Amino acid sequence: MSKLRVGVIFGGRSGEHEVSLMSAKSVISALDPQKYEVIPLAIDKKGKWLLPKDAAKMLDSTVAPKLSVDNPIMESEQLPLVPDPDAKTPFLDVIFPVLHGPHGEDGTVQGLLELANIAYVGAGVLGSAVSMDKAMMRSVFAQAGLPVVKWETIARKHWERDPSPIISRIEGEIGYPCFVKPANLGSSVGISKAPSREQLVEAVNLACEFDRRVVVEEALNKPREIECSVLGNDDPIVSVPGEIIPANEFYDYEAKYISEESQLIIPAEVSPEQRQLLEEYSIRAFKAVDCAGMARVDFFITEDQEVIVNEINTIPGFTKISMYPKLWEVSGIGYGELLDRLIELALERHEDRKNRRISLKP
Repeated sequence: MSKLRVGVIFGGRSGEHEVSLMSAKSVISALDPQKYEVIPLAIDKKGKWLLPKDAAKMLDSTVAPKLSVDNPIMESEQLPLVPDPDAKTPFLDVIFPVLHGPHGEDGTVQGLLELANIAYVGAGVLGSAVSMDKAMMRSVFAQAGLPVVKWETIARKHWERDPSPIISRIEGEIGYPCFVKPANLGSSVGISKAPSREQLVEAVNLACEFDRRVVVEEALNKPREIECSVLGNDDPIVSVPGEIIPANEFYDYEAKYISEESQLIIPAEVSPEQRQLLEEYSIRAFKAVDCAGMARVDFFITEDQEVIVNEINTIPGFTKISMYPKLWEVSGIGYGELLDRLIELALERHEDRKNRRISLKP
């Protein structure tokens, strides 16, 4: 049986470029060379696409043996995306996007792959776009009846024009302390906790550097941070829950990717009733945004033991300390098997899309 050619796209023009490189190294190292021919495709910070040979240079020597550097496709002068039976260069069977944040996790690359008619891992255009935008995501969750924290959305132009009425609205509707986040970014980049008006202004200014829209959220008092991994298409399954005890005050970029002091407790110690709610809310959140393949759903458990949905991540981190694969490992699905399943789900969904009628003629 011939190997599947898997294109792994990484890098990206976002504040999460470095995180993507770490995830890509882990994914490429774990893909079974007996099953897959791995083709690296990178996007640099300026948005330039790097062909396989140059993309491989972005990854360290520990990953190099996994890459098909001697295959003609590595020397190609064109991106090998579109299946062309007459092409001399072999095409890719499936794409594994390992892009975090804007221009990769937000539906843009997914739209390109849809146009190219190629299978790809993870959520489609709609699910990716809605989940990436924290304001839209919260609106969809609230409409679906899921419990969420209070939030406000700020447009950067309105903030720059006159912050006074915005500050007054936040103080009246949300209060202090509050969290301030770029609407379209992940990996805790640009997020601050604001306990006062002065720090709110600083936090919004920082978040505005990363996005044209900013979300301000209610900060719960010492909530437990719980995460669940979801796997599947139309009939998703949910992993055991895990709890994060961050090294810093909250689970920021350093605590998530750099510090070894953050603690991951898997499985999380929750009541049977809370476990049931976590599973139910994970699936409802996954389906509410029309997700597919994979997602990590993040929760808060309040001092009153209430379960609150925080957010959904459609391309969760795949680094050695990332929660998504760790939760599945404890649930009985190892890293390699997890990648196999995700690729199978991508191919399954691609086949399902082929069933769509594209002509009005009988």
